[in-house]
Amino acid sequence: MSKKLTAAAAAPASFEEAMAELAQLVTQMEAGQLPLEASVAAYQRGSELVKYCASQLDSVEAQVKVLEGDMLKPFVDAGEAVQ
Repeated sequence: MSKKLTAAAAAPASFEEAMAELAQLVTQMEAGQLPLEASVAAYQRGSELVKYCASQLDSVEAQVKVLEGDMLKPFVDAGEAVQ
């Protein structure tokens, strides 16, 4: 199992990979079958993945703002626009 933890500790290759790993960790933790030590390690890894994903999203948001010239408009749901 230490081999799996070492491989899992590597930085994800992409946002999608991080999200997939995070979903897998959540599923394992929700199942309640992990021993305490493994649950703590899974929680820690999940926290790292959440930070990575948030950082990636912030980076993409900054890129979009540059592309749009800081002219982003709030999203309006089609249902709200009809009212």
